[in-house]
Amino acid sequence: MACTSEFIEFICDVLAPLGEVRPRKMMGEYIIYVNEKCVITACDNMAFVKKLPCIADLMSDAETECAYAYAGAKEGYILDFNDRHKALKVIETLWEHLPFPKSKKK
Repeated sequence: MACTSEFIEFICDVLAPLGEVRPRKMMGEYIIYVNEKCVITACDNMAFVKKLPCIADLMSDAETECAYAYAGAKEGYILDFNDRHKALKVIETLWEHLPFPKSKKK
């Protein structure tokens, strides 16, 4: 099942305080960028973030789930947007540790 446009709009609205947010549709699913860094992979109306040490403490509570966004993907955390403050903190921290995408050669 692909993500609904309502789910993507909801995520973008929650992340709006962090800066420029834009979704990019990729084969029925979405990649969500914040200030030009890829921070979320959205599949089946779930938001996945990379499992990096910088957010391990924030994501260590018992309710945190891990899963694979799609076949062949690395395991990631499922980000819960019920606690918006925590979700923003996770994305803020993650953004600081992620690289900008490499520019494509023409």
